[in-house]
Amino acid sequence: MRRLTVDDVPQMLALVAATEPGPFRPRTIEMGRYYGHFDGARLVAMAGERLHLDGFTEISAVCTHPDARGRGLASGITGVVAEGIFERDEQPFLHVAENNAGALRVYEGLGFVRRRVVEFALIQASSGH
Repeated sequence: MRRLTVDDVPQMLALVAATEPGPFRPRTIEMGRYYGHFDGARLVAMAGERLHLDGFTEISAVCTHPDARGRGLASGITGVVAEGIFERDEQPFLHVAENNAGALRVYEGLGFVRRRVVEFALIQASSGH
């Protein structure tokens, strides 16, 4: 596992496309520290920081390629990111879809607790305007 850099963005975007963890764009890496696990030269798991509020930092883009699941990579990387946040005397938080049972198991196993259910809506401009 190592800290990811802008040179890793193409592989990060490919992993996001394969796993769909939520919003992640080419410049998202600029929002915080991201860490990744490689299988040879291929990025197979990652997580990082995105939203920063007073005393709180969001853990974001937690994803593991389907070929690499079941090896504890998501748990390990999420734990590393959370420890970095705790070291800054901040509280880590994250969000997860209620139907993502695998992610819920990982996060609850790390000590995260459900605080509230939030409804999200995706709004896009029509392509004709």
